[in-house]
Amino acid sequence: MNTQQYIEENKDRFLKELFDLLSQPSISADPKYSENVFQTAEMLKNNFKKIGLENTQLFQTKGFPIVYGEKMHNPNLPTILIYGHYDVQPPDPLDLWESEPFSPEIRNGKIYARGACDDKGQFFMHVKAVEAMIATNELPCNVKFMIEGEEEVGSENLETFVKKNRDLLHADIILISDTGIIANDTPSITTGLRGLSYVEVEITGPNRDLHSGLYGGAVANPINILCNMIASLHDEDNKITIPGFYDQVEVLSDSERDDLAKAPFNLDHYKKELDIDDVYGENGFSTMERNSIRPTLDVNGIWGGYTGEGAKTVIASKAYAKISMRLVPHQKSNNITNLFKKHFESIAPKGTKVKVTPHHGGEAYVSPINEKGYLAASKAMEETFGKKPIPVRSGGSIPIVALFESELKLKSILMGFGLDSDAIHSPNEHYGLFNFYKGIETIPLFFKYFSKET
Repeated sequence: MNTQQYIEENKDRFLKELFDLLSQPSISADPKYSENVFQTAEMLKNNFKKIGLENTQLFQTKGFPIVYGEKMHNPNLPTILIYGHYDVQPPDPLDLWESEPFSPEIRNGKIYARGACDDKGQFFMHVKAVEAMIATNELPCNVKFMIEGEEEVGSENLETFVKKNRDLLHADIILISDTGIIANDTPSITTGLRGLSYVEVEITGPNRDLHSGLYGGAVANPINILCNMIASLHDEDNKITIPGFYDQVEVLSDSERDDLAKAPFNLDHYKKELDIDDVYGENGFSTMERNSIRPTLDVNGIWGGYTGEGAKTVIASKAYAKISMRLVPHQKSNNITNLFKKHFESIAPKGTKVKVTPHHGGEAYVSPINEKGYLAASKAMEETFGKKPIPVRSGGSIPIVALFESELKLKSILMGFGLDSDAIHSPNEHYGLFNFYKGIETIPLFFKYFSKET
């Protein structure tokens, strides 16, 4: 029996095991789910042992453990390091889910559950593909797994782990499936990621909530002030107004922009999918450029005052917002965070106090398309999809990819199988059965072609 036959014969079991993994509410952001996160790590370590990986360990950190396993059967062969994450986003708002987020079910050929695509379904493809190669004695090179539990909260402890374990993580390439393809009939490989600067802001006015009749119009209202400050962060052309924000932005040539435009994109379908009647963004750039090669600033949450049922006429003492800035190559997250903080504090009117709290961040990443890792991924996907994949830049961020390059001196291949419509981070997240199985089918071919190229 060869690898592909093994995969075909065990598809139902693979799906059941994925369902077991998806049933764990491994929400790293919420302390009340800490035990579930640890249980998920233990479940994954046991699965590593079961498929034949060796040196399986849970590396404890100040947060959640990193699950490690390897199969080093020939020191003369190349080594592929697989990265993924077993933690997931909170499922809120729960009332918008059509099924329970941690009770996976299949509807219309798609697996519905929190983490189905991001990232349990995707990293588990690698686990099952490696199982198939080990079981059929067709593993063409060495393999290491490093699956963390804090990606959704900024991979806070991963950098320390990587720096302390460079020898353990020594490899020739890093393979990651935490991205997507253009469509099921249009494969693609992500060659670029945006960086990230994430902050929380707090505006304080009076020292307590006030009666809006007795004090309204006489003191600064933190919620009104915060809305005005946020609105001022973009100009009439939807460019970000923070001084120095664009100083390091990479400007692509006309030919590079033309190459990016070759990726198929239907604006009408895009608007229909999102139920919007028009798109929005920085003037002078297309939709595909706005969400990939241009930096952005977005409010991710805003709150303050009374939000319960009925009316409560108060001027809130405080107002809050969470803001993310997606960055492009050469913009440094720490620098952008500092620029934001300085500017936001400078535009606060008298009668208010401003507090800016930096959260996690990371750098942008670009991978060349002429190196052996990309070429192996391209050949593998072309064989299973019957069509050569298109290189694309993603608007998303995986901050640790730049960390891997700086600390391990390794390039990462972003060979994901998700779709933009999979609703990651949203209610009703899902992952197609087609995509799950196509990934398991394609990964052994990457191993095959990378081993030949090395």
